[in-house]
Amino acid sequence: MDHENLATLDPFSTAYETNDTTEIMEDYMPVDSGICDKSWVREFRATYEPPLYWIIFAVGAIGNLLVVWIYTTVRNHLKTMTDVYLLNLAIADLLFLGTLPFWAVDAAQGWMFSVAVCKGVHAVYKINFFTSMLLLTCISIDRYIAIVCVTQAHNFKNKRIFYSKLACLFVWLLSCLLSLPEFLFATVKTNQQEESFCGLVYPSGDKNLTKILVLSLQISVGFCLPLLVMISCYSVIIYTLLQARNFEKHKALRVIFAVVAAFVLSQMPYNGHLIVEATQAFNVTMTKCDDVKTFDVAGQVVKSLAYTHCCLNPILYAFIGVRFRKDLLHLCQCLTSGLGGINKVQSIPKRPSVMSDTDTIPALSL
Repeated sequence: MDHENLATLDPFSTAYETNDTTEIMEDYMPVDSGICDKSWVREFRATYEPPLYWIIFAVGAIGNLLVVWIYTTVRNHLKTMTDVYLLNLAIADLLFLGTLPFWAVDAAQGWMFSVAVCKGVHAVYKINFFTSMLLLTCISIDRYIAIVCVTQAHNFKNKRIFYSKLACLFVWLLSCLLSLPEFLFATVKTNQQEESFCGLVYPSGDKNLTKILVLSLQISVGFCLPLLVMISCYSVIIYTLLQARNFEKHKALRVIFAVVAAFVLSQMPYNGHLIVEATQAFNVTMTKCDDVKTFDVAGQVVKSLAYTHCCLNPILYAFIGVRFRKDLLHLCQCLTSGLGGINKVQSIPKRPSVMSDTDTIPALSL
């Protein structure tokens, strides 16, 4: 690679095109008219990410598997829109969690799998990322309908089940469409130490427009849209609850604040990092080596923080329900009683949904 090409390289890009070949460099990048040694960033990732990803995988898998198990075993019939959304949310979180072991191995030992697996893992991760965020949006809208528009919700109860399934189908299809860039641009990269890693390599001839577009879609659909809907719906719900004469409304308000706070605290730092990354792709202003390395490390930290939301979803959206907790306790009692308890689980009488239309306040209470 000659000095003329070296001076024009984007310090945030991992693919550098020289003549007819593409050279992949990750540990050494041009900053401040010199070479920025970023090998310690890779070492930090190898130390930090694997144990954290395995913890998120274990905790999230337990919580979401319990949600799926209860909905398919204890309640083998989905009776409300929220039932449908919660089951799909748990499935999306489980599929998302299934990609974390691959990222843990990639961080610790490099990519040991094929390019096809790299593309598949990237695509599955992004499909379930968008699905989870959009389902949280649907749940917010459903809570608005059930609490604020009680009469209309009751009149269209049967149709709402159909609409919820249709909404879930639309969410999954839209998420698949939004994940196409991951499948197209994911590839196995090799650094100067001959280490392979799975990552995205965008076209180098469009002045980073593809990368900017992909990041903009992720920020807008994966954060801004859900946050806007949450704030709008829950603001009206809070106003409605404050007008109600119910001694349990303060518990419902606590849950609403917990739901919004968990989403903002886990997702906002990561999306703020993505905004800066998109800005740098458009116009590079961060040129100091130390700043770039700090930015990379911060990105790894806020990304792992965003991943913890899949562990919080079962607690925030399922386990807070009184009836759901009772079903979970009953299921545990059946399991501890031996194999005979499995048959008892099948005969548990069906109860109303964890967040049914007729049980709004208890469903929202801690």
